[in-house]
Amino acid sequence: MAFSRRQFLKLAGGSAAGAAVLAACRPAVREFIAQSPVLLPEDLVTGVDNWYATLCQQCSSGCGIQVRVIEGRAKKVEGNPLHPINAGKLCVRGQAGVQALYHPDRIRRPMRKTGGRDSLKFVEISWDEALDEVVGRLSQIKADGAAANAIVMTEPLGGHLGALVSRFASAYGAGHVAYEPIDQAVLKAAIRGVFGQDSLPFFDIANSRYLLSFGADFLGGWISQVQHSRGYGEFRQGDGPRGSFTHVDSRFSMTAANADRWVPIRPGWEGKLALSIAYVIIREDLGDAGAADDLTGGRGLDALAAFRPDRVAGDGRSGVTAERIEELALEFAAPDHQPALAIGGGTAGAHTNGVFNLSAIYALNHLVGNVGKPGGVIFNPAAPDLRGSLFTNDAPFGPAKADAFPDVRAAVDRMRSGQVSVLLVHNANPVHGLPAALNAREAVRQVPYIVSLSSFLDDTSLLADLVLPSSVPMEDWADGVAEPGPGHQAVGFQQPVVRPFQETRGFGDILLTLAQELGMEAALPWETFRDVLTDGAQRLQGLNRGNVTGASFGAYWNDLLRQGGWWDSRSRSTASTRASAISLQGGDADLSGSQGDYPFNLVPFESIGIGDGRGAHLPWLQATPDPMTTATWATWVEVNQKIAKEMDLREGDVVTIESPAGSIEAAVYPNMATPPWVLGIPMGQGHKAFGRYAEGRGSNPLAVVDPDKTDRETGALAWAATRVRMVPTGRRIRIPKMEGTVLPIDFGFASGNRVIKIASKDE
Repeated sequence: MAFSRRQFLKLAGGSAAGAAVLAACRPAVREFIAQSPVLLPEDLVTGVDNWYATLCQQCSSGCGIQVRVIEGRAKKVEGNPLHPINAGKLCVRGQAGVQALYHPDRIRRPMRKTGGRDSLKFVEISWDEALDEVVGRLSQIKADGAAANAIVMTEPLGGHLGALVSRFASAYGAGHVAYEPIDQAVLKAAIRGVFGQDSLPFFDIANSRYLLSFGADFLGGWISQVQHSRGYGEFRQGDGPRGSFTHVDSRFSMTAANADRWVPIRPGWEGKLALSIAYVIIREDLGDAGAADDLTGGRGLDALAAFRPDRVAGDGRSGVTAERIEELALEFAAPDHQPALAIGGGTAGAHTNGVFNLSAIYALNHLVGNVGKPGGVIFNPAAPDLRGSLFTNDAPFGPAKADAFPDVRAAVDRMRSGQVSVLLVHNANPVHGLPAALNAREAVRQVPYIVSLSSFLDDTSLLADLVLPSSVPMEDWADGVAEPGPGHQAVGFQQPVVRPFQETRGFGDILLTLAQELGMEAALPWETFRDVLTDGAQRLQGLNRGNVTGASFGAYWNDLLRQGGWWDSRSRSTASTRASAISLQGGDADLSGSQGDYPFNLVPFESIGIGDGRGAHLPWLQATPDPMTTATWATWVEVNQKIAKEMDLREGDVVTIESPAGSIEAAVYPNMATPPWVLGIPMGQGHKAFGRYAEGRGSNPLAVVDPDKTDRETGALAWAATRVRMVPTGRRIRIPKMEGTVLPIDFGFASGNRVIKIASKDE
């Protein structure tokens, strides 16, 4: 009698079976750096460490890692030197992956809620009981013709797992929503409009001579921190001349602190500044005349008359003087500064005019002729063609994609109105990440049946009726296409480097089991998710190119896992690099709240540790000092030092941050580098659940963002377009930070020598 998928996974011990049940051989010393465990026995006990190549998955950057394993236990994580995204480097989030594996609050086995929706009590049950329950409920819903009222909500997923989830949802008749607190819809729309590309390009920072950045805190976590930091290191300390760097931002970030010049700007004015720079470049005949004509629809300088430096500087509303604009333009286009590179993102795109801002910024690259050239903007080719089985022309193999904010909001509205009968949620936490004004928690509570397929009980999963715990990346199979890529095709492979620490199963394997028992096996015919990946690997082998070799598929597969993925450094994009006309309309930002009632611009920012909150459950990340304040484990608000003095606020004073959409509390951190019109608050805290290290700690500034302020073109949440005010509470706490209790409060100069005045925080 043939085994069912449920029986197979039970006997094999989970999705790591493929890495544990095959025959063994000891790896050669020369292959120490990155080895596949598929040929090693489960019970190997030598006291010698082995290193296995896999994917990080602690964020969306797609870095390759190698995990040190001794006697079946993961001990340390480092970057995979063979992987083209990070080339052996790794950030603190990647280092914390071991803590996710051995976290004391991981869900150990399936659980059923006892009591009502808001009950915090769960009882552990067997996998058979759990699968029987969820299959029975899903079967009944489908039999009633209500499958369209089901939603599968996940984090952004790409590669084979993303396609599998979409195929599962489609076969059942449900909708699939990929939720991310801070999506890149605005950035991708600008890249599409300026360069005609559907994927993010590779920014060749390493080979640039002059870097001009707008709002993109690329050294502090923006998009692909390790990739950009590697390039920046070469830019500053490589073999060529040391590059010059100017950063334009409304907040003094880690990237601003590393720049030669930081240019503070009023939020939402970034696009007008970029077009003013373009005006000067064209006026001085410094740029590519053909590109100027293309960008302006043949009108040239006349098309940019509204953005003359004196007009953009105007009455000071932009925060940038006309003289500074002229200076930036001449520096950016100077012959001895070529190739020059302009990048934009983060807060520059987080306004109602976000696409306008980023389009204007990226258009500057056409003016200096650096598109498709070293030191400039290099297009990434499409992912390798793996059509067949999971992938089609309409749904090709590719990187992870998040749904736009309007789609997420529509799903929440459907839940609130009772139009969703079942919610399957995996590593997505809208209850925490969405603005409080949307009341996502109450909306999710209205869903009659919720199944969590996550490893931790976060704010959303805590509302689940049933928990089917999935394995963490070090225990599971997956693959991924990084975005942005390294300028050529690259596919990373994730393999289980240890057996499951708890009674968990791979997310893909859980879906395949449900598919079989729901009668959807024709759409999803694979026994395990490992089989899905080997099918894709066979298609990669059929391309007959790239870094992986092997006469047989077994040898090819082992080499693929040993190196941590497949990449072809000779593959290049063949897309046209010619400029297209950009829109010069809609440049005004619309902020929520009147300036009289709400005098400050709220600038939420991702911390270098916990990010947007998805790393808040890991103590290493909670304890990672913020580079600018050294604060940890808390939510603070960066306040201009003079403003704090005027309001009689000192470090640690707790204030209420109020916006038209809600309020939160945070502790004051006076900062001499914070512009007087800005309040900067780190994202990520404010969880009501998510384990002992995240629960009940701090506040989330996204909660007070006005959800009705969205980008005009994409509908993306304009998370930096909310004005706020501060109201003292009379309470005070001590902000945990690394610098101690002595704080520099002023800078001065005497006889040409720098004088630093020091005082205690209580002075």
